Amino acid sequence: MLTVNLAILAPFPIFFLIYVVKSVTVLALWRWHILKLRAQGLPMPAYNLFFGHLLIVNKIISSLPSDAHGHYLPDQIRRAYPELGPNFYLDLAPFAPSMLVLTSLDTLHQVTQQHPFEKYPSMKTFLKPLTGGLDIVTMRGPVWKKWRNIFNPGFSAGNLTNLVPSILKKTGIFISILEKHSEKQDIIKMKNLLDNLTMDIIGQVVLEKDFDCQRSFNPIVSGIRKQVRWLSFGAEPNLFIRYHPLRPFIHWYYGPKVDKHISGELQKHIEAHNRNDSSTTKSVIGLALKAHDLENSQISQSKAPESKTDMDPLFRKICIAQIKLFLFSGHDTTSSSICYTLYLLSKHPNHLRRVQEELDQVFSADRRQISERITQKPALLNEIPYTTAVIRESLRLFPTVSSTRDGERDFFVTDSHGRRFPTENFLVWVNPHAVHHAPELWENSDEFQPERWLDDKRKEIPKGAWRAFEHGARNCIGQELAMLESKIVVCMVARDFVVRDVYKELGQPASDKRVVGERAYQVQLSQPEGDLPCRIERI
Repeated sequence: MLTVNLAILAPFPIFFLIYVVKSVTVLALWRWHILKLRAQGLPMPAYNLFFGHLLIVNKIISSLPSDAHGHYLPDQIRRAYPELGPNFYLDLAPFAPSMLVLTSLDTLHQVTQQHPFEKYPSMKTFLKPLTGGLDIVTMRGPVWKKWRNIFNPGFSAGNLTNLVPSILKKTGIFISILEKHSEKQDIIKMKNLLDNLTMDIIGQVVLEKDFDCQRSFNPIVSGIRKQVRWLSFGAEPNLFIRYHPLRPFIHWYYGPKVDKHISGELQKHIEAHNRNDSSTTKSVIGLALKAHDLENSQISQSKAPESKTDMDPLFRKICIAQIKLFLFSGHDTTSSSICYTLYLLSKHPNHLRRVQEELDQVFSADRRQISERITQKPALLNEIPYTTAVIRESLRLFPTVSSTRDGERDFFVTDSHGRRFPTENFLVWVNPHAVHHAPELWENSDEFQPERWLDDKRKEIPKGAWRAFEHGARNCIGQELAMLESKIVVCMVARDFVVRDVYKELGQPASDKRVVGERAYQVQLSQPEGDLPCRIERI
């Protein structure tokens, strides 16, 4: 019979009491700190000594659909409390980090360009199961700068031009899939189809690997998607979701499997690189290998041995981490942004007609020639200002990312009124959605108006007001690729198809399922609610 020595358990109530007293004391001191900031006239919503801003935030969140994306929060607070102005504090302790929300352009410039803050630690919590903490999103300081420079060449506009034929080939497969669905008139989820397309494209760009996941199963793609579904910032209000017992087992099972597959692909590139095989130099990894060897040769003042890259375990680990990061972030956000562009064009047929007229003028009225014309002259994609304006306006209304930065000791953000906002111990939230919907920056800020990006009207847009890819040294490394993909896909789809959402047809109520007037509001990783259920109509 199992017996327990009760004397062993005796200290536990004391330890628990000490923990509770310590936690309450820390929270009380933090509340007192926030009250002092409020007394100094720094903006924040009405404050509760016991609950901070939790009650107000809960009220705002309760007014939104339960699955709405968290980046709606600052804009919704601004609408509810316009007297706060563009910058304000939110105290969400102890359930989430307390934050300083910044949406004025002068303060944003300070933390992203003038004195760039590092990323907030929760981003590392989110990505670590996928990348092991070795990715360029969460790296800091000189380490980040080194590896960002190594991977930059593969995402340059010049290099991506070489990959246009591959992007067109994959988009051609996507068009054939749309044709079948237009004939069937069945209901599909556009986000899912676009996920497969953009994953095929990023596979070609990063690894020169044909995943062919639009038509078949791929173990790398499947494993990464399994892991991504279980990523967590560690701040979910639902504690069961936050600490789900299956999460570590999912990553334990799929992580090594994906790493093994990617390591095999990486080894092919390393061997080709060591043979001086020029056929791999167009890929992101091929150019990274070249940049890494160049850096090593500069450090040693002589050319490094050709096999050095193969024997560098850290470089191999970092490459695998970056590949996983690029495959995840390089397909998901782009597919969401294309989704919204096609959705908005279907809602605004006058803008769709203008896009079609522009495409006829630039690429000829024969719709079958568009792919051939772009292949022959990729620069034509720079001659479609209205189509580009539509894409940029879609990204303004539905930005797919926001940025959380880590406040610094003794660093104060100063607004246009001379008020100094301390940042130490705060999550500094750079929130593009709130900036993009700010009425003081954008006329008719909630309306889809692509013409604001044309000619003289574009000059009226304040510098730094459009933040779809963020600004400063830590901006999105893949922004050139994202715009290139979006242009190609929108050009080829808008010529022949209309994407009609079927929210009403599915019987989903419109009254209580809207954010900023939109039924296709953003959820989870910024995709449209329900992954944009739709029918495809051929024009």
